[in-house]
Amino acid sequence: MRVGYGVSVLSRGLQTGGVDGIGTYTRELAKGLLAIPDVDLRPVAFGLSTEQVVEAGKAGLSLPRYAGMAAMSAITPFPFIGHSALKKQVDLFHATDHLIPRLPGVPVLATIMDAIPLSHPEWVRLNYRALKTWLWRRAGQWADHVVTISEYSKQDIVEQFAIPPERVSVVPLGVDQRYFEKIDEENKAGVLKKLGLPSRFFLFIGTLQPRKNVERVIDAHATLPLEVQQEFPMVVVGRAGWCVDALLEKLQRAEAGGTVRWLKYLPDYEARALLQSACALVFPSLYEGYGLPVVEAFASRLPVITSNTTALPEVAEGAALMVNPLDIEEIGHAMRRIVDDAELAGELREKGFVRAREATWAACADKTAKLYRQLISGA
Repeated sequence: MRVGYGVSVLSRGLQTGGVDGIGTYTRELAKGLLAIPDVDLRPVAFGLSTEQVVEAGKAGLSLPRYAGMAAMSAITPFPFIGHSALKKQVDLFHATDHLIPRLPGVPVLATIMDAIPLSHPEWVRLNYRALKTWLWRRAGQWADHVVTISEYSKQDIVEQFAIPPERVSVVPLGVDQRYFEKIDEENKAGVLKKLGLPSRFFLFIGTLQPRKNVERVIDAHATLPLEVQQEFPMVVVGRAGWCVDALLEKLQRAEAGGTVRWLKYLPDYEARALLQSACALVFPSLYEGYGLPVVEAFASRLPVITSNTTALPEVAEGAALMVNPLDIEEIGHAMRRIVDDAELAGELREKGFVRAREATWAACADKTAKLYRQLISGA
């Protein structure tokens, strides 16, 4: 199967040194697909080079920038520029990164992680928001089939994109093997010393944005007795995103009080050292299409406190403390349970680790390749 494989977001991340969640999905899924004998991946990027992501002996294809072609195809009957050349080289196109082309005569599989820009436009950057969401909905409807990452996301996509449920399949994400690799105690201690962190702390990791609910995390931590806050500070790891002015002010005030630390960016190894050193990941997100940070924490044998809403119960129910993300007292109570009950913390470490073992990129790749075969055969 000759598969045109969208790598635009991954290519941009590699060029700028910041591969994000979608880029990670594109890269890790590709590794799994390349191990499947009948899959021949052919990287395609819009307005970018494929040079950094092309495997040895693979010929990549660069097409014009996506936005202009998508707008043209949305208001005219014309397909994307380069459609004819692409049609000769591939049997199917997989848009892994939300950049979904209109390609008549070429089956298109689109990965849509979630429908957040449509269901919660208040969490999206303001620049051209209405135009971008309209165009994205149109592009999603061009796809012959959609793959998403949870049953919750599927329901949201069916509703927000007006796509029939039979055209949407669920293929859960995998967790990278490096999260299972244990870092020795001496190296973990070295990372904590370098960062000026104590041996025990609560941890949040993720881009700072409204749906991540970090303000309530800080408020929940503040409900703990002062001596517990000081002994178990709240460590927030993540770059500032958008609509976070109030959060940044709160972070600065809490840092001044000595009970919260904000680390804007950490290299992968140091982030994994923190995952293996913390007492719990506190991740009561308001909306997740899957919740990969939760599974990465599970693989790191870290107890997790997370939301009982959106897709998170599918991932974490039975292996984490589930809380109402809007209830500050409930989040704080869960944090106190982790501190006070070592037996509970130990049980969560083991249950989470078992759950993480079920999430593999090989399984994700196998299920994705099955969709390729169905689309190409017309089944």
